[in-house]
Parts: sequence; C-alpha cells; structure tokens
Amino acid sequence: MELNLSKPICFFDLETTGIDVARDRVVEISILKVFPNGNKESHTWLVNPEMPIPPQSSAIHGITDEKVANEPTFKELSKTIYNMIKDSDLGGYNSDRFDIPVLAEELLRAGIDFDMGNRVSVDVQTIFHKMEQRTLSAAYKFYCGKNLDDAHSAEADTNATYEVLKSQLDRYGELENNMKFLGEFTTRKQTADFAGFIIFNEDEEEVFSFGKHKGKRVEDVMEQEPGYFGWLLNADFPLYTKKVLTAIKLRKLNNKLN
Repeated sequence: MELNLSKPICFFDLETTGIDVARDRVVEISILKVFPNGNKESHTWLVNPEMPIPPQSSAIHGITDEKVANEPTFKELSKTIYNMIKDSDLGGYNSDRFDIPVLAEELLRAGIDFDMGNRVSVDVQTIFHKMEQRTLSAAYKFYCGKNLDDAHSAEADTNATYEVLKSQLDRYGELENNMKFLGEFTTRKQTADFAGFIIFNEDEEEVFSFGKHKGKRVEDVMEQEPGYFGWLLNADFPLYTKKVLTAIKLRKLNNKLN
C-alpha cells in the first residue's frame, strides 16, 4: 500500500557516537523523502562528530574516527538537511525517543530553530511493538519477507523502515493511511519536549515530570521561584527542553503585558 500523503514525509535514521541525546553526536544520517505524488528523494551523509567515536559504538555501526575525519561537520550540513525536511512530516524507527531528539539537538546547536509544531512524527517501531513486539530486522522479515542486510547502516535502516510502514498499512486494517492518525497512534506519551522533562497534565498544561517540582505547572514554578528557570538554562538539559522552557516563559510574560 502506498502512503496517503497531504505533505511530504522524511524517513530518516541516525548513527551516532552514543545514546545520550544531549551529549552525543551524529556520525551518519540518511533521509528518504517521499512526496504526495509518490516521487522519492534520498541522501546519505557521513558526518564528522568533532569528538572521538567510542569503540563500542563503532562496533555497532562500523563508523570509525578515521572514516569521518575528512567528512563535513553537522553544522556544515545543517542547512542542507533542514531544507530537505522543513516542509515535511518525519518518520523513523524508534525516532520519537531517539532520532528526532538527537536531530533537534544537532540543528539547534547549529543555530537552526527546529520545531515540531507544524509537523507530525510517525514512529514505525511503536506500530510494530503494539502489534508484534519485535526488532527492526525481525519487522523487515515479518512484514516484507526479506532479510535486512547491512543492519545498522543508516541507509539500509531508513529504506527498511519505509518499506515496513507500507506493509503495516497493508496488514492492519485498523491503521488509517493518514499521517496525523499514524502520528497520534505512535505517540507514547504527551510531552512538551522530546526528553520528557516537561509533560502535559489533564488540562493540557505543561508540568514538570522530575525533581522537587514534579507535577507542578511550569508557569507557576517560574513565577514563584524565578531562580529555578536560570538554573535549568545553565544545567545539563537538552537544548530543545531549554527552548520549550523559554517559550513558556515568554508566553507568560506576553500574557501579563496583554
């Protein structure tokens, strides 16, 4: 089944120096852009992470310091990457919890104001786990009847993810061929930031999910304890979390002025 698209969707996969969203860096990115008319555009880049790649990470994806020594940095690629995805929804495998947060950090670090406000994300892993409880290689074998050669190659994983989603739509009649539906179906928890430090309560208000202010409205904490906002901005939180906190603070100030 081909995807029913109202706008392009970019399936993508990252290989990284590690699994820390705030600290680790991209070493390879592959993007497959699918247009509503069925046309496709694909690009894969090796990336110099400007930090050593741990041997345990190289053992997984096969990318070493030597392999990326002369490759462009993410900042050098950032405008090209952003221009490819800026008009698109996003799709991936475990992308909501890892790839999109890492991509957001890299783009913000490069000075690009990335935001998910006008797009949805479709996490193919969540569909698979809700329906079958397996891994990407198993998903590819189960849904597509093929072996996933070159697993943990960004390009192979990206194309496999795209094929798996199309096969999932063929298999499960209850899945609507609609990116908004799939985005909602694959969302695990309603969070204001990717890392889950700020979540929504039953009234759709931002609240802290951690620390001494857990469960309290962010706006209330900022008003009652102004120094906490400064501490959060200077602490080791993801850039996207800080972006969300700043937006909430500015919204509160604007409401007061109005």
